[in-house]
This record gives sequence, C-alpha cells and structure tokens, in this order.
Amino acid sequence: MKPEADPEALAEELLGRPFCDLDPEEQRVLERIASGNVIGMDSDEAAAATSSPADHLADRVAAVGGSWGFIIFFTVVLVVWMALNGSEAAGWIKPWDPYPYILLNLVLSTIAALQAPVIMMSQNRLSKKDRITARHDYEVNLRTQLEIIRLHRKFDKVLAIIGQAKREASGGPGVNDAD
Repeated sequence: MKPEADPEALAEELLGRPFCDLDPEEQRVLERIASGNVIGMDSDEAAAATSSPADHLADRVAAVGGSWGFIIFFTVVLVVWMALNGSEAAGWIKPWDPYPYILLNLVLSTIAALQAPVIMMSQNRLSKKDRITARHDYEVNLRTQLEIIRLHRKFDKVLAIIGQAKREASGGPGVNDAD
C-alpha cells in the first residue's frame, strides 16, 4: 500500500485538529494510516512483550492456586495430615504434629503468605493487559472511523464526478459552452 498523505494533513482533514494536539494513540493511528501500514501489534503480543519471566511464573502460580484441582488436592493433604496426627492414628504411627497441629498451621500460614502476593502480582499483570487491550481496541475503533470518513469523502467525490458526467451527457447545466 502506498503512503497517501502525511499525518499532519490527515489530522487537519479528518479530525479538524493539529497533529501536535492529538493524543499519542491518535497520532499513532494517523501515522499508520499515512504510511499505509494499518496492521499493528496484537494486544496479547504487546502484553507478552512487556512481561518478565516472573510475571509468567506469577500467572502459573495463580492458575494452579486458583483451580479446583489445587483445592481438592490440598483438602486431601489436610485430611490425611490430621488423620495421621489425630488420636485414632496414635496407635500405629507416632504423630509428628499432634493436635492443635502447630506445624500444619505454620505450613498453611507460610503458603498463604507466599501465595497471596503472587496472586496479586498476577492480577496486576492481567489488569495491565486489560489496559493494553482497551488501548488497542480504542486505536482499532479510531482507525476504522477515520477510514470510514476517508472512504465516505472519496465516495462523495466519485458521486460528484458521476453527477457532473451525467449533466454533461444530457446537455444540462455545467456543460462548457465556450467552444
């Protein structure tokens, strides 16, 4: 696709404002339209480009820690822990953490203390990704509106030329009689 105009001219023509008064998103859209390059980075690609390995790890921990599989597995572990350390099991195994399960309480507190901030990091990353997606959607919508305006103006010019040609063909007003 060939470049059709510079962004400054497009800003005046389509938005009626100087290019320097536009938001960065609007400037990017006009630059893409002017260059003929309307394909930008996908919002998922943009979010992935700004994320670190720690962000991906936080997402995995949140995915595992917030799943039914984790809840069921951990419930089974807790029940087995209490059964092996309970008074009924005292006859065939020596309890390593008898009631009130102080070691179990310490383990659960440690897991919660580590898991909660990691889940919050994942939520922050998802929030950032949502903002990127919203910005991307805004740019796509703006680009679409601007392209519709441009097509509408081109269509109006074509209709005017067709109307002029019809008038000239029928000998009506607008025919150059100076010959």
